[in-house]
Amino acid sequence: MNPVMRKAVRAGTMANVWLYRRTNGRVGGRGMGRLPLLLLTVPGRKSGRPHTVPIAYFDHNGGYLVVGTGMGGSKRTPQWFLNLEAAGKGRIRIREHEHDVDARLTSVVERDELWSQGAARATYFAKIQARPGCTLPIVVLTAQSVAD
Repeated sequence: MNPVMRKAVRAGTMANVWLYRRTNGRVGGRGMGRLPLLLLTVPGRKSGRPHTVPIAYFDHNGGYLVVGTGMGGSKRTPQWFLNLEAAGKGRIRIREHEHDVDARLTSVVERDELWSQGAARATYFAKIQARPGCTLPIVVLTAQSVAD
């Protein structure tokens, strides 16, 4: 991605996060394919500074599933995913509710099982996954505490 596009994407992300927070997700709370979005805050793996991004999620057994894909279905692993994987935990906001979460990358078998269940609900991800050599990772987020 060229530097101008990178700045535009960063500005768009910051605007989405700002709108989501100000409206409790009424504005900026839906992503591609009308999937619900949460705000994920995770420390940068190099800087340690918290970064917040909106990402699509699915409810799953009292927790949440997130798929490791970047903007527009980019083949590059997104920074938020690498940061989450390194930290093993983060903080999420869904509407007005915030939770500290543990993050666990699924095994290949678990990922395939979850993919078969979730792909029907997310044709956007299914199109990306259909690309040759593309396997989108799935992370399970488990809420640790609620701070309302």
